Amino acid sequence: MDKKGLSVEDIQHLLSHGIPMSEGMGVIVDGLPEDGAVLRVPYSDSLVRPGGTISGPVMMALADAAMYAAILGRLGAVIMAVTANLNIHFLHRPGKSDLIANAKILKLGKRLAVCEVALYSIGQPEMVAQVSGSYSLPPEEGSGG
Repeated sequence: MDKKGLSVEDIQHLLSHGIPMSEGMGVIVDGLPEDGAVLRVPYSDSLVRPGGTISGPVMMALADAAMYAAILGRLGAVIMAVTANLNIHFLHRPGKSDLIANAKILKLGKRLAVCEVALYSIGQPEMVAQVSGSYSLPPEEGSGG
């Protein structure tokens, strides 16, 4: 398969400059396995909610960024791809360690990408959250739609 997607460095640059919140959270693109992406948020006390755990919005934002990165890694600079749906199941309390998102594209159509993301805390074997979501993809140039 001829891959026209972006590199880890290209995606890191797009996230940092195009989505400033990701830079504020410290999102790092760790890798681009086939049809997927691995992102990380370094642990910081600024990401913790009352009760001493990483907040749900941080986990959702990381999962969303991971889906976006997986799509960019496969399709290239489709910067106008937007989240159409995101569903999260919080399974276990995350530890006080970096949060890892393993995203995978399940189906890639002309106008919609369906993805899943597994979130883990480094040092914990169990998944802390499971996410499914979809991205609306912009029409290709010249497609009329």
